[in-house]
Amino acid sequence: MLASIREHQSIIASLPIDFSCRRAASQGLAMDQRALAMDRQSWVFTKQVNCSCGGGGRATGSLPSRLHWLPSPNKLPPIARSVRRLPSPLAAAAVNTNGSCVVRENHRDYVHWFREAWPYIQGHRGSTFVIVVPGEILAKRETLDNILQDVSLLHGLGIQIVLVPGVRVQIDDLLRERGREPRYVGAYRITDAHALDASMEAAGKLRVEIEAKLSRGPSIPVLRRHGENGRWHESGLGVASGNFLSAKRRGVVNGVDFGATGEVKKIDAERIKERLDKNCIVLMSNLGYSSTGEVLNCNTYEVATACAVALQADKLLCLLDSPVLDENGFLIRFMTLPRADQLIRQRASQSYIAADYVKALAGSSYVKSLGLADVPFPNERRGFYVSASTGDLALSEENYDSCGKGFAVGGLVRTQGYLSELTASVHVCRAGVRRVHLLDGTIEGALLLELYTRDGIGTMIASDMYEGIRCATKDDLQDVEKLLRPLEESGILVKRSREKLRGELEHYVVVEREGSLIACCALYPFLKDKCAEVGAFAVSPECRGHGQGDSLLDYVEQKAAAMDCQYLFLLTTRAADWFVSRGFFQCPLEQLPAARRSGIDFTRGSKYYMKSLQPRPCSSAQLALQF
Repeated sequence: MLASIREHQSIIASLPIDFSCRRAASQGLAMDQRALAMDRQSWVFTKQVNCSCGGGGRATGSLPSRLHWLPSPNKLPPIARSVRRLPSPLAAAAVNTNGSCVVRENHRDYVHWFREAWPYIQGHRGSTFVIVVPGEILAKRETLDNILQDVSLLHGLGIQIVLVPGVRVQIDDLLRERGREPRYVGAYRITDAHALDASMEAAGKLRVEIEAKLSRGPSIPVLRRHGENGRWHESGLGVASGNFLSAKRRGVVNGVDFGATGEVKKIDAERIKERLDKNCIVLMSNLGYSSTGEVLNCNTYEVATACAVALQADKLLCLLDSPVLDENGFLIRFMTLPRADQLIRQRASQSYIAADYVKALAGSSYVKSLGLADVPFPNERRGFYVSASTGDLALSEENYDSCGKGFAVGGLVRTQGYLSELTASVHVCRAGVRRVHLLDGTIEGALLLELYTRDGIGTMIASDMYEGIRCATKDDLQDVEKLLRPLEESGILVKRSREKLRGELEHYVVVEREGSLIACCALYPFLKDKCAEVGAFAVSPECRGHGQGDSLLDYVEQKAAAMDCQYLFLLTTRAADWFVSRGFFQCPLEQLPAARRSGIDFTRGSKYYMKSLQPRPCSSAQLALQF
């Protein structure tokens, strides 16, 4: 899938079979393969072979010159399995020896995938994304090439992109090569003259390299093209960089002189938007410029978060060197702001170091809002300073509130599960950015898999989704009745007595706005059958058409998936079109759980609809955290 969408962006689809073992191959995972052999007319399956991607296995027999390896899902790690589920269209096509195309079943898989991706392609077009890539990720040459290729693809799909590359690792390496040890206090580097020279060298070299790679342009396709032939030799993407970042010296904090370390003073959002509107990718550097003409070394995350807030970007995407996991090692896929606060509180309360770190970054008021201000820790020391190279945590009392333009992250050995990135995400969302995505940048195509698949492969923190959605309480009985009554009287919903509604209220989810309920629905789990029923779905008339129903439906889908349900079903008489447009399909009565079939009122003539879910492995602790 990743190879195909990249190739479609440059209109290369001539080779039907792609030879690639992807990231699983580079890890040396043993995979069961099926060898394909070509007779004179078509591709045919032959015998089973074992292939060791480390080089130990050897396939025997006659193999085609180009082969797409299909790994066995049960031998891949969970994240690799989630990627494996996506069909590869290149494996779908085959060419006879006479040049004609052989239609195979996998063609349908590709068409299905492309249609599934279309809403995301359409929805993201015209959006503004800020993408921050830390130096740990960019240090790997192959990873950098893949990321820039995907950035180019996203730009081609109509997304306005601001790219913020980090150079912390590169600066540290240069300093060590010159016999200097890098020094940090908290998230900030102490930038002396040697560190500033290394910063300018690393940032300049990376900028030129990124501009060169983005200037390659699309490859000339082998297949027949339609349209103007002059477009075959179009130049690459436009990349704009410049003095968009105004900075000021951090100065002396708690007796520590930070030298030429800068803090974000202002992001020139207007000039950035001008470049974006001219179809350029904007490249932001970690180097800022002061009003006195000085070059200052700024924190990459502070630049990225300040830029996202200044532009009011639709998304901030942060590539990490591993996924954000819960205490049981499962990927955390989604969090609202209250749930992110809860996770930060949970992780920050594990030690005084973590609590101090949150306070140093986000300020004492945020720590108090989490209820951590009075948590007794074995030691309440503050402002301690340790070089990051020793592996110890370094903090200072100073926090980002003194500048208020961005959120600095870095100079820290992560022992608290990306606590700093989570805290930065909350800060950015509360400042107006709608979504923050934390992605494992070591997964090939992480940006594409996160943005163009339903469930993604990273952690999304949302400021607006599910806002005001909660489980119903006994105090909501009268308001739920008020929402349901007009639909019951018109025959859209089945009538429920107050006693029945009171008994089922624990299954209801409501949307509250300014103290009033504006929508509700019920989720009845059938855990034995691994499914759940959606019922009593109602949105207040004055709030229809504003996305409240979509948010509510998406919430109950997430909740059902967290309960290990594999599909949702519902009964409806007049709302079929709305649910069909949201992924439901009509199904026969026999596919409903037996326990539910016995209670159906057949005189209503209801139709039955179903929607498949992708169950997520989830511990009870994570379930409590999310819902």
